[in-house]
Amino acid sequence: MLRYVDDECDVLLRDGGIAHVRPLRVSDRDAMHALVDRSSERSVYLRFFTGGTDTAHAYVDRLTSPGYQGHALVALAAGRVVGVAEYIPDAQRPEADIGILLDDRIHGCGLGTLLLEHIALDAAQRGIEQLTATVLAGNRQMLQVLGDLGLPVERRCRQGEIESRIALRPTAHLLEQIEKRAHEAERNSLAHMFSPGSVAVVGAGRNPASVGHRILRNLITGGFPGPVYPVNPNATQLCGLPAYPTVAAIPGPVELAVIATPADTVPKVAKDCARHGVRGLVVVSAGFAEAGKKELEARLLKICRESGIRLVGPNCLGIANTAASLNAGFMPSLPSEGRLGLMSQSGAVAVALIERAGELGLGVSSFASVGNKADVSGNDLLEYWEDDQATAVIAMYLESFGNPRRFGRIACRVSTRKPIIVVKSGRSVSGGRAVRSHTAAAATPDRAVDALLRASGVIREDSVQDMLDTARLLASQPLPTGRRVAVVGNSGGPEAIMADACEQRGLSVPELSTVTQNALRTRLRAAAAVPNPIDLTADGDAREFAAAIEIVLADPGIDALFAVYTPPFGSGMEATRDAIAAATVGSAKTVLACVMGQDGIIDGRIPCYAFPEQAVHAFGRAADYAAWRKRPLEPPEETNGADVKRARAIVERDLAAHPQGRWLDISLATALLSCYGISVAESVTVDGPESAAEAAARVGFPAVVKATGPQIVHKTDLGGVRLGLRTPKEVRQAYRDLTERVGPAMSGAIVQHVMTGGIEMIVGGVAHEAFGPLIMVGLGGTITELLSDRVFRVPPISHAEAARMIGELRCAPLLSGYRGSPPTDVKGLENQIVRLGHLMDDLPEIAEIDLNPVIVTPTGATAVDARVQLAPATARPSLLRRRLR
Repeated sequence: MLRYVDDECDVLLRDGGIAHVRPLRVSDRDAMHALVDRSSERSVYLRFFTGGTDTAHAYVDRLTSPGYQGHALVALAAGRVVGVAEYIPDAQRPEADIGILLDDRIHGCGLGTLLLEHIALDAAQRGIEQLTATVLAGNRQMLQVLGDLGLPVERRCRQGEIESRIALRPTAHLLEQIEKRAHEAERNSLAHMFSPGSVAVVGAGRNPASVGHRILRNLITGGFPGPVYPVNPNATQLCGLPAYPTVAAIPGPVELAVIATPADTVPKVAKDCARHGVRGLVVVSAGFAEAGKKELEARLLKICRESGIRLVGPNCLGIANTAASLNAGFMPSLPSEGRLGLMSQSGAVAVALIERAGELGLGVSSFASVGNKADVSGNDLLEYWEDDQATAVIAMYLESFGNPRRFGRIACRVSTRKPIIVVKSGRSVSGGRAVRSHTAAAATPDRAVDALLRASGVIREDSVQDMLDTARLLASQPLPTGRRVAVVGNSGGPEAIMADACEQRGLSVPELSTVTQNALRTRLRAAAAVPNPIDLTADGDAREFAAAIEIVLADPGIDALFAVYTPPFGSGMEATRDAIAAATVGSAKTVLACVMGQDGIIDGRIPCYAFPEQAVHAFGRAADYAAWRKRPLEPPEETNGADVKRARAIVERDLAAHPQGRWLDISLATALLSCYGISVAESVTVDGPESAAEAAARVGFPAVVKATGPQIVHKTDLGGVRLGLRTPKEVRQAYRDLTERVGPAMSGAIVQHVMTGGIEMIVGGVAHEAFGPLIMVGLGGTITELLSDRVFRVPPISHAEAARMIGELRCAPLLSGYRGSPPTDVKGLENQIVRLGHLMDDLPEIAEIDLNPVIVTPTGATAVDARVQLAPATARPSLLRRRLR
C-alpha cells in the first residue's frame, strides 16, 4: 500500500524562509552535536530538564547510533542542521513519546510546529494512535506549539511537568490549521518578490534593445522607490546608475534579483545571490527545461531551495506590482494601477493580456509571468493574492497544474473572498492509459479540469477576451444579488439580442412593476416602450437615458441593469456615456453598459461592452459566481460505517497477487464496495448450466444470466446478457446460448434476480494521474454513452453536492416522478455517489469503477452491475503534509 510520507522535502517557514526536512542519518552525528553546542543553556534545560550539555550530547549519541529504535526527522537551512524531531513507539501500545530540539536562531519561524506535523503524520501512517510529550511547565512556547497543532490534546500536571497526550485523529480542524500556517508562510515568502526593498538586475546591458537593459529601464521609469543595482562586469555606469561587476560587489542588501544572463551562467549567478542574502529571484533567461535542459533547471532550483530563495521562472517575462511601483520585467508596457491580479504561464499570452487590459482601461494590482514554474506557481500566487489589499479579482492563464488537488483547496478558500477567473489551455482529448469503462471514456482530462474548477468556485473562460470581459465587471461592480435584469436602450435590435442572450444564459428579463412603468411613462416620450426591455427609441436623448436608469434601478424586482446605446443617435456617445455614469452613482445594483462597437470602462466603474452577447456572458459568469458564494458552508462529511481497513486489505492483497492490476471479478468487487456501504444486487458466480440453474433458484425468479470474463467489459455489446428467465430450464439454455455467442472470452457467468421498475442510472469514478479521482453520475443502462447525460465532481462530495449533481441532469425529472410515475429514492442515489467518492478518495489504487446500471426505485438505489479496476498508483500527496512541490 501507499505511504503518504516521502523521505524528504523542502518546506516554507513562517517568515518565508526555506528548510529541508529529511530522515535523520547516522552521518548527522557531528552536525547534531554542533546543534547542541549552539543551543543556549535555557534551551537545553527546557528540552532535557537538566543543566549543562552532557545529557544533550548523550541524547545525540543515542539518536545517531545504529541501534536507535525511534523515528527522527532533521531540518536543514542553508546546509546546516537547525532542528530535530523524534518519536519513539511504545512496544506494547499504539503510542509514542516525542521530543523536539531547535536551533535558537530559528525560534519563532514555525519550524517546531512543522516538524511536529510531519512526525505526527508519519506516526499515524505507522499505526500510532497517540503521541505523548512531557514538557516543563515553564516551557510556554512548546506548550503553545502542542496546543495549536490542531489535534485533540489532553494535559496532566505533576511536579512542575506537563504531560500532553495528542490523539492522532485527522480532523477538519487540523487541516484548517495546517492550511492557515501554510498560507502565512506562502504570503510572507512572496512578499520579498512583490514588495522588495531593493532590486539588482544581473545582465543589465548597454544595448537599449537587450532584455537586461529593458528590465533596468522599466524599473527606473516605473518609479521604483528603492535602490536599483545594475550588475555588469563590463560597465561602470548604466542608465545613470553605478554598475557592479558581481552581486557580491553591491554595497547594500539586495532583496530581489532579476537575472537576464545566458542559461548556463544562471546557476553561478544564483549562488552569488545566495551568498549576498537575496530572498527572491526572477530568471527571465530561456534555455532550461523548455529547451530540453531539465538538469540545468533542477540545479538552479536546488541552489535556490538550499539558500532559502523563492524563484519565478525561468523562461519568463518577469513580475510587476503597481502599488509598489515595481516593474521587474521586460513587458512592452504595464497597465495603470488597478484591482486585477494577473498571472500567465505563457509569455506571449502575458503580453497580449497586458496590452489588451490597458486598452480596456482595466488596471492591474500585480502581475507574474511564471514561465517554466520551477518553483513559484499559480498555487503560490493565489496564497499571496488572498490577503493582498490591492487585489480584488484574480485572473490566470494556465497551461498545466503542478498540484491540482492543492490548487482546488486553495482556490475554494480564496473564492469565498475574491473571484478567480481561469483560462486553461488544452481542451482537446489527449492520449493516456487505455480506458474501457463508460465512466473513464467520458471523464476526459478536460472534464476533470472543469470539475476541479467548478467545485472550487473558479470561473473558467474559454478565451482571453472572455476572461477580461468578466474581470472588468467583477473588478468594478458589486456582485449581482440575483438573475433578474432590466434592459434600457435606444435601439430595438440590440435590446432584443440582449434579451435573447439573457434567456439562453438562464437570466430573467421580467416585466417591470406597474409603479415603475407608470413612472417611466411620465418621464419618457410617448413612443417609448416600457415593459422591459425599455426602448427609448432612436430619438431618446441623454436626459431620458438617465431618467429611465434611475427609475428602473429603484424597482425592487430588478437585480441588475444593462444600458444599451447605439451611436450616434440621441445626444451622441459622450453625452450618453456621461448620463449613464451620473444616473448610476451610488447604486448598489450591478450595472453594465453596451455601447455598440465600443469596449472599455465608463467613469472607471461601469464595464462597457461592444456587443450585447459580451455583456450577458460576463454578467452570467458573475451571477453564477455570486450564487456559489451564497451557498451554505458544507463541512466535510465522515464516511459513517465505512470499513476502511478491510477495503485497504482487499486492495493490497489483490495487487500483491496481480502487481500490474486487473478488473476484479464481481464477488471481489462487491466485497470491496460493501466496505463503504455501496449497495450492489446479490450476484452468484457460476461456471456452467447446472450451477446457473441452482443459483437462479436461490436468488429467485425471474432471473438474469450475465457472461463474465477478464476481457468482457460491455456485456450488452457482446450479446452477453439474458433477461427474464422464469424456469431452471430457461436458465440452463441461456447459459449454453451465452457460451456459444460470446465464445472463449466467457469464463463464467453471474446470476441475479431481475429488478423490475425503477430508473437506470450510472454512478462511476476514474482516477486521473494528475487530478486524482473524478466521480460521475448520469443516465445509465445501454444508452448512457448515446445520450451523454452526465455530471462530474471531484471528491469528497457532500450529500448537498450530490443532490446538485443529480439536479443538473436532463433526466432528473424522471427520478422525481414524471407523468404520474412514483418518485424514486433520490437520497439513496445521493448516498451511492457520496460513498463512492469517499472510496476513491481513500484508495488511489482504484483506477476505474462503473456501477451501471444503478436501479433507482421508490425504495432504494442498487447497482446491478459493478466493474472495478485496480492498478498500481503513485503516492498521492497528503493535504496534511506541508511541502514545496
